[in-house]
Amino acid sequence: MNKQKIPAKSSQKGVVLVEAMIAILIFSMGVLAIVGLQAAMVKNTSDSKFRADASYIAQQRIGAMWADPDNLATYLENNTGIPQLLPNGTRTTTQSGVQYTVTVTWQQPGEVQHNFSTTATITGG
Repeated sequence: MNKQKIPAKSSQKGVVLVEAMIAILIFSMGVLAIVGLQAAMVKNTSDSKFRADASYIAQQRIGAMWADPDNLATYLENNTGIPQLLPNGTRTTTQSGVQYTVTVTWQQPGEVQHNFSTTATITGG
């Protein structure tokens, strides 16, 4: 008769503890990954809000110029500060013939400078 040896109980000591520690490690890595994704999401959300705000600011300027074609020269500006609208924000309006370009720039602390530009053809004045 062939008898199989049953391992001694002492060889199983601590296995549950090791398994629990590995499970906690895997769970912790998952939680850290979720926190990292959330941080990236918050950054991307604020970036997209600033882009939308810059577009709105530029379109407001173009709209005001279309509404007042007799005074187009008064809308020309170079690096006018708009920090109340965008962080370190500036707005520049230039003219090339009947084409007007509005450029809005902003820079968050620790980030590179971003800009948004729009061009419109406006006749009058």
